[in-house]
Amino acid sequence: MTGRANLLMVGALYHLPKRRARERAGELLERFDLGGAADRLVKTYSGGMRRRLDLAASLVASPPVLFLDEPTTGLDARSRNELWATLEGLVHEGTTLLLTTQCLEEADRLADRIAVVDHGRVIASASPHELKGQVGGRRIVLDLPEADLLAGAAGAVAGFGVEEPHIDTGALQVTVPVSNGAGIADVVRALDAAGVPTVDVAVRSPSLDDVFLTLTGEPTE
Repeated sequence: MTGRANLLMVGALYHLPKRRARERAGELLERFDLGGAADRLVKTYSGGMRRRLDLAASLVASPPVLFLDEPTTGLDARSRNELWATLEGLVHEGTTLLLTTQCLEEADRLADRIAVVDHGRVIASASPHELKGQVGGRRIVLDLPEADLLAGAAGAVAGFGVEEPHIDTGALQVTVPVSNGAGIADVVRALDAAGVPTVDVAVRSPSLDDVFLTLTGEPTE
C-alpha cells in the first residue's frame, strides 16, 4: 500500500467520513514531510520515513493521549532529531505523550517527568532536573594520554573534590565531583604545577546515564 492509502485505511477504521479522512491524510502527509512520497509504496520508504508514517497514522483521529514505544530505535541521527522535533510540536499543541525508551538522551530532551524502571519496578519518578540532582553536582573530567599519569592527576585534583576522584584505567580518565566554586582554570593550574599533561579537561553536569547507573547499581548476572 502507499503512504496515503495507509492513512485512509486508518481513517476508515476510526469511522471518519471519507472526505474528512482524505483531508486528514493530506494534512498529516504534508506535516510529516511525506507529501512527495504520498503515492509511493511504503516498502520503498526509508526507515525514518516509515517511522514518520507510523506516527502520522497514530494521529489520524487526533488522540489527546499518545503511547509511543521506543519510536526512534534504529533511526539515524538526522531522522531521530526530526522525529524529536515533531514530538515536541505535538506536546506544544496539547497532546499528552507516554513514551518508553532506552535512549536516555531522548528521555532528557522530551520528558517533563521520567519514571525509571528496573526489573519491572518503578524505582524513581521525577523531572530530569530533579533526577540529576540526586546524583550530585558538577564533575571535572580529565582525559590523560597514558595510564602512568592517572594517579598523579587524581592527586593533583583531589583537593577540589567533594568526593575522592574516580580513576577509569580503561578510558584513561579521572573524574572528580566538585563544588560550584571550582573552575577549570584552577584545575589546569594544579595539573600544570604537578607536571601532569592532559588530552582534555572538561566540566560537565550529571547526565541521565549517571542517574540510571546510580539508581540501578551494578548489572547482575
